[in-house]
Amino acid sequence: MSIKKLLVLLGVMIAVVVLIAACAGAQGAQGPAGPAGPAGPQGEPAPAASVSPQDITCTQCHNDTTLIWSKEAQFREKSVHGTGEAFERGETTACAGCHGTEGSKARINSGLPPHDPSVEGITNVSPYDCRTCHNIHMTYTSEDWALTGGEKPVVLEKTGGTFDGGAGNLCANCHQIRNDPPKVDAGNVQITSSHYGTHVSAQASMLLGEGGLGGVTGGPSAHYASVTDTCVACHMGPEFSHTYEPDVARCQTCHADAKDFDMNGTQTDVKAMVDELTTIFTSKGLLNEDGSWKASTAAPLTVTEDVANAMWNYNFVVEDNSMGVHNSAYTKGLLQQALDVMKAQ
Repeated sequence: MSIKKLLVLLGVMIAVVVLIAACAGAQGAQGPAGPAGPAGPQGEPAPAASVSPQDITCTQCHNDTTLIWSKEAQFREKSVHGTGEAFERGETTACAGCHGTEGSKARINSGLPPHDPSVEGITNVSPYDCRTCHNIHMTYTSEDWALTGGEKPVVLEKTGGTFDGGAGNLCANCHQIRNDPPKVDAGNVQITSSHYGTHVSAQASMLLGEGGLGGVTGGPSAHYASVTDTCVACHMGPEFSHTYEPDVARCQTCHADAKDFDMNGTQTDVKAMVDELTTIFTSKGLLNEDGSWKASTAAPLTVTEDVANAMWNYNFVVEDNSMGVHNSAYTKGLLQQALDVMKAQ
């Protein structure tokens, strides 16, 4: 084809296209979407945000220090609370309110006494751990070290006094008299348990100077009235030791010349009185060599009210385990009542 004819044909085609475009109507509606095409290649992930340890609140407790590990080791290896002795009776009906985490934490947070019916008979009890005394993993910050019960004052269940000793209030929720006084019938008392008495570790009652029998009266000791945070100050100190063992160095904060716990010979005097009573009770067939009473449901002891009171007061002092440190005047008053009664038998 000649170039002249090719140019004529091209011009005709252009004219046709222009004519068609000029005659076209308005654009119609969009048709339906076609099927999706194949997925494209995976792109690169976005760069991670920069996070510092200070941005993670957990590191306030969980960090490269011994903050947690040291306390846990002290608690598990050195304290009676952590070795299991306090846990053994946790599933018995009357003991769940103190022996074990579940009953203790529930009732203390609710301000209930040790024998409140709501905590009796709790099963699947777990031993004491950090969560028993602290609000662990509530805020995931160092505020989780706050104490169970919020340091609220404690009304003692069996004697009615109020223990208000700062951080030591947590301790008072369990460390109080937890048994009823003896029932007197025609001047006599029938004792059916080898564990007759105030119950082990009633230190809060001793510090307040209440709970003894036989007309012995007392009042709060200086260690209650003058020591900030009471139990915690002496048994944990500023380092918050979780062995709970007292330290003479802490005593020296107030007693600069203290060399041991036998201040002014108090422990020496109290031990002599306890030893004398131990001998008397044993000689009269009331006390076993292991320190338990010769009484059981099958073979009860029947004693006069005065003797029952003497046994109670003796037990109170022995189970307090401070030999007069917690409340020297009241301790000696309890033992003197017991000695007066037993020497007259």
